[in-house]
Amino acid sequence: MGETTVTTLEGRHQTAAHPVEDRTGQRLLRRLRTPRRPRLWFEILLIAVSYWTYSLVRNAVPEQKSEALRNADRLWDLERQLGLAFEQSVNHAVNSVTWLVVGMNYYYATLHFVVTLGVLVWLYRSHPGRYAATRLVLFSTTAVALAGYYLFPLAPPRLMNGGEFIDTVMVHETWGSMASGDLKNMSNQYAAMPSMHIGWSVWCGLTIFALATVPWAKVLGLLYPAGTLVVIVATANHFWLDAVGGVLCLSFGYALAALWYGSKPYALPREAPDGGGGGSRYGGGWSRAFPGRGFPGKGFPGRRGTDGAVAGSDGGGAGHTNAGVVSPRAPDDSPGPRTADGAPAASASAHAPDTPRH
Repeated sequence: MGETTVTTLEGRHQTAAHPVEDRTGQRLLRRLRTPRRPRLWFEILLIAVSYWTYSLVRNAVPEQKSEALRNADRLWDLERQLGLAFEQSVNHAVNSVTWLVVGMNYYYATLHFVVTLGVLVWLYRSHPGRYAATRLVLFSTTAVALAGYYLFPLAPPRLMNGGEFIDTVMVHETWGSMASGDLKNMSNQYAAMPSMHIGWSVWCGLTIFALATVPWAKVLGLLYPAGTLVVIVATANHFWLDAVGGVLCLSFGYALAALWYGSKPYALPREAPDGGGGGSRYGGGWSRAFPGRGFPGKGFPGRRGTDGAVAGSDGGGAGHTNAGVVSPRAPDDSPGPRTADGAPAASASAHAPDTPRH
């Protein structure tokens, strides 16, 4: 019987170790999935490295010119069959107004980066609790787009055979565009599907619309991706189906962020616990996000002592002492002799030996 008992105890020890490991893994996963206050140096480094990697991978995709041109012809034929091949009409109409088309060329070359970075900075400063989840949407959207560039090389309308579209950048010699001059040799010209101009602009627009507090900002948030769609079509840099591809990539990004954080990015708390090392695990960000909510042992108002009594804001409680803290002795005004520390001395009769009875 004793041998059976030992075997049972060993089995209990072995089975007891697994829940501990499971709980450790769950705590680590929960910590990774908890939004934390972003750190500036890390975010700058992450954005710089990510964009460098994106550019490197995008431009490393082989420029499959013949296949890209064939795919462009197929896409153009599909739009014609759908009765929605309007890109050429918009392209020629805008090209007839010089100041408008030049403005659109600069819009295409600059706002794609400026607005996206501006929204990231705004999120970092004003919505730190939602920053990581919203950034994950942007980064995962871009990662999926890289796969699209490799799997479906596509020539933009301005590079199609036949000369039906006008390359507005080349005609009007727009400075700074990656599609003009020597810069076009530094960028993959046959990576048009999906359009990240649309993916990023819709991300910016939805973020501004969801989190801005003033009506005019919300309106601008919605107008920005709409204006971007007009620009990419008018400058013959994309088909409108490229825009659909960008929105599909963005949908994947939002789905991934919602699964990882267990909530829509914009529904997360505005503030978040501090993510830096040192100090309390629950920094000022958490107290701002959840005012009045304390944690045991952290000195927050309203916590409970070991005996279940509610402690005061200074750590004390009426009629109770905190664990490990010695309360000062209450004064005793009773008459009689006292010891060296001021306590009443025990009466002589209390310590006198019992008198034997006769």
